[in-house]
Amino acid sequence: LQSIASADMDLNQLEAFLTAQTKKQGGITSDQAAVIAKFWKNHRIKIHESLINQSRWDNVLKNMNWRVDLKSQSRHIDQINTPVAIVEMELGKNGQVSFLL
Repeated sequence: LQSIASADMDLNQLEAFLTAQTKKQGGITSDQAAVIAKFWKNHRIKIHESLINQSRWDNVLKNMNWRVDLKSQSRHIDQINTPVAIVEMELGKNGQVSFLL
């Protein structure tokens, strides 16, 4: 199952892999292969998402908003109409409350 999950096998790859395992001496039986195939078909997405979540080290970007403003008032006349970019990023770790930067 670890090999299947690591390779994120599609159904064709899974069938070829399990067929090879049943033909290998000391391998699995065809009944075991059928159970593994059914389990993988039903839980592939959950297993894949779990592996991805376990492989993340740092924060993830949850949301991002941005806009460009122009200054319309300033102490110094040369700063008027100067574009300013405002970026809001929402970061968070898996399973934790996110925070804004």
